[in-house]
Amino acid sequence: YDAVDDPSAFVFFGVAPCNVGLDYDWDRTPAFLGTGIWNEKPDRPLPIDKAEQVFERLGLDPVNTFRKEVNVRDFHPDRYVIPDSAWYDGPAAGVVVENRRGGSAVLRNDDVEAAAIADPIRDTSSQCVAELVTEPRVDRARERIESVGKAVTTTEVQTRVFESIVREEYARLDAGGTDLDALRSSIGSIVSKKLGTAGESE
Repeated sequence: YDAVDDPSAFVFFGVAPCNVGLDYDWDRTPAFLGTGIWNEKPDRPLPIDKAEQVFERLGLDPVNTFRKEVNVRDFHPDRYVIPDSAWYDGPAAGVVVENRRGGSAVLRNDDVEAAAIADPIRDTSSQCVAELVTEPRVDRARERIESVGKAVTTTEVQTRVFESIVREEYARLDAGGTDLDALRSSIGSIVSKKLGTAGESE
């Protein structure tokens, strides 16, 4: 708030990556990627370099930029070679092309196809959800909590595991119309048992 006179004049945009058919490397894919910041006073977006600096200063990951300041005369969409993704070992599914006025367009990679949705998740019973609350997911949750200097409490681990399941299994959850509140409850009880804290409050 000390950096600008009117924080309310800035609108932040971003995406929360989730699995809608392309299984990214979720260990390295941030939960949020900042895509831009709009400044309402001059009514235009912040330059990409400045927007990236603001996101990083706030502890947020900016979306990865492949190229900057490309002269429009040198850009040919039909000849553009889409680069590899930063979030899994394979080609990017597409790129967003933006101009300085805030206009944008998407170039999609036809060679990348979303996987068919298999086994929609409808059952939120503990027995079914236990298959989702894997040891690697619990371990990753603990590691992420420790990496930001927070205490590894049952509540924190439950929250992180729930978040990872929702984004990594989003397509299956969406296809099954899963009750997310019921899913969260089942995850909580399973995590408590795995951590040996059933019946304790933290």
